[in-house]
Amino acid sequence: MEHVLEEPRKRITARVSDNVRATLEQAAELLGATVNQFVVQTAYQEAQRVLERESVIRLSQKDARKIFSLLDHPPKPNLRLKAAVKAFKGSVRA
Repeated sequence: MEHVLEEPRKRITARVSDNVRATLEQAAELLGATVNQFVVQTAYQEAQRVLERESVIRLSQKDARKIFSLLDHPPKPNLRLKAAVKAFKGSVRA
């Protein structure tokens, strides 16, 4: 028989107005869930959306082509870049 280890759970509490509580109860009931299940699942889904939105960079096709072109044909280093590399190498020990 396979043993499944459950992760330790932490409690999250929130104080809400009667109106917010009633709305959450109504929505949870419509989905056949408890208020706690509804709140956790909804918050988790929104958290995933926020993390994806903030960690994924979306480019237009034009911008993507420009980046690929720069990767394939990088510009020659200018004086400011050369100075920055020299300053960096002077400040970092290998």
